[in-house]
Amino acid sequence: MSYFIKEEQIRFRHTDFAGIVFYPRFLEMLNDLVEDWFDEALDRPFSKIHETNGIPTVDLKVQFKNAARIGEILTKKLWVKELKSSSVICGFQFINQQEKTVLEGEVTLVNVAIAEDRKTIKAEAFNDEVKAKIEKYQL
Repeated sequence: MSYFIKEEQIRFRHTDFAGIVFYPRFLEMLNDLVEDWFDEALDRPFSKIHETNGIPTVDLKVQFKNAARIGEILTKKLWVKELKSSSVICGFQFINQQEKTVLEGEVTLVNVAIAEDRKTIKAEAFNDEVKAKIEKYQL
């Protein structure tokens, strides 16, 4: 099993007046990591998923461990802690260039079907192909 890993440089747009990452930007970076994982590792790009389905976050636990500063490069890691029929609990960790954890936690995502009129949303099991791809990231 393995981690899904991406790097991201902290830019001016991520920071507050003190030059450190403003906490909501971390959540955007996490969502980018999830979106990249679905696109690159699971072959389920959000542009296609959202035609008929969705993958909303239903639970999020975050711990801010150290500040991240403009110009730094973070290594973002994601792995699967638990896979259920229609949901997946992923662990994540962002590490700076000094090998210090900046952010860590877990996110629960649910695979949902969206009705054609966009008014009804209900959990839907992952298909076997997607489950097999997700399992490759289970630690």
